[in-house]
Amino acid sequence: MKKIIVIGCPGSGKSTVARALHNKTGIPLYHLDMMYWNADKTTVEKSVFREWLSAVLEKDEWIIDGNYGSTMELRMAACDTVIFLDFPLDVCLDGIKERRGKPRSDMPWIETEEDAEFIEFIKSYNDQQKPKVLALLERYSDKNIFVLTSREEADTFLHDGKENRI
Repeated sequence: MKKIIVIGCPGSGKSTVARALHNKTGIPLYHLDMMYWNADKTTVEKSVFREWLSAVLEKDEWIIDGNYGSTMELRMAACDTVIFLDFPLDVCLDGIKERRGKPRSDMPWIETEEDAEFIEFIKSYNDQQKPKVLALLERYSDKNIFVLTSREEADTFLHDGKENRI
């Protein structure tokens, strides 16, 4: 495992898992939210985002945390390992609530209020986004793919090395 992507519904804990992997392996960690968003909640130009992402993908080792459907296939093609956090909706919604008001190394601002549009995206993730992710996982089945379905499985994966491979 030298080129790892951590994907899943917002609130599932992608950044937490990615940080833990970084701490365990020393592999450099990159958060897509930090590449895409400015501190004032505006976005960088898409060409700049893709340029920054391409520069990371050229490196020998990396952990990339985040979904960003427009670049997921690019990252999946370049990685050797995919960790998909396939958690229940209520776990993801709780994850969003728990991080509100807390500084995070993976976001350039502190989330202080609920974003109704973002919550709707999370609620529709299993119907709208997850089928696309599963199709990509099938297309790139030659990768090391780990599907974790609970926080307990993620903890076991990180601490004991046990895994759930597709």
